[in-house]
Amino acid sequence: MKQSEKATRFSELHVKGKPIVLFNAWDAGSAKTIAAAGAKAIATSSWSVAAAQGFEDGEDLPLDLVHQVAARITATVDLPVSVDFEGGYSDDDATLAANIERLLDIGIVGINFEDRVVKGSGLYDIDRQARRIAVIRKTAEQKGVPLFINARTDVFFVQGDGSAAATREAIERGKAYAAAGASGLFIPGLTTDTLIAQVCETSTLPVNAMMMEGLPSHDRLAELGIARISYGSLSYAQAMKTLAHEAKNARV
Repeated sequence: MKQSEKATRFSELHVKGKPIVLFNAWDAGSAKTIAAAGAKAIATSSWSVAAAQGFEDGEDLPLDLVHQVAARITATVDLPVSVDFEGGYSDDDATLAANIERLLDIGIVGINFEDRVVKGSGLYDIDRQARRIAVIRKTAEQKGVPLFINARTDVFFVQGDGSAAATREAIERGKAYAAAGASGLFIPGLTTDTLIAQVCETSTLPVNAMMMEGLPSHDRLAELGIARISYGSLSYAQAMKTLAHEAKNARV
């Protein structure tokens, strides 16, 4: 399947009320295992990819290594692959475009792109983040790839779940990001039923929830209008827990 076809297929998997579930990978081996289990697409978790290489999350993993891991995954599985690209590894638009172009050349068809100032504090203001998304969309269009830009807002981590103000801001950000060319809206940190439903009802973009304590069941998330459920770092944490258990038992 061609890259553009994979990108189109990946987008089609995001259906409101019938969410695609992504059990996130961290390297080619985990991606191959997840694919063999019947996954329709592969997505990485930046936290997991960094941890697997001995780094902290937050763009501490060297950019060249990010691309190397992504390249091995796309070479190993014949599925749409989305990369958690954090803040794009640059505040400079030209550098951001170059970083995205490298991912596209590898064969990536989707990214997570967050509005947190990764090496600073707080969030980018809405207009600035929208312009950054527009840079990514233009770069993808020039490469002829309908890249799925999953626009992540960390407003619920900054302001806290259950905040009406945070929900209003998330909705406002979602509208601006959609107008700039985003393909999806990612709302990690939000676990409240009524607020999830409110975001889904008002968003023109498919909405992505992240597995964490307190999040409703998959069936309930579908009822609320979620289109994508990501396991984030949980899959890596579960694998490492099993590894630690088996390693301990092996010494008994």
